[in-house]
Amino acid sequence: MSSGAKRRIFRWTHIVFSIPILGYIYSPFEQIPNYAPATRFVFVPVLVLSGLWMWKGHVLRRLISQRSVQPDPSQKSLPLADVAPLR
Repeated sequence: MSSGAKRRIFRWTHIVFSIPILGYIYSPFEQIPNYAPATRFVFVPVLVLSGLWMWKGHVLRRLISQRSVQPDPSQKSLPLADVAPLR
């Protein structure tokens, strides 16, 4: 799947899940308890996660890709105590 298609999916997920929140905000006060659990536990978390992914997803993808790369055991790094101090 291309990156453009992924962006489109996240964008539309964000838009679609924001519609019930608008209904929650502008609904009559008597109907708010009917919408509260779904809004609190489904719509708001999906909006937050999709928004954060669209905003900072590139950072998370970079962190995930760096963790998946295993270091080569033949290349040993020197411990910090063995490195000569800078003058």
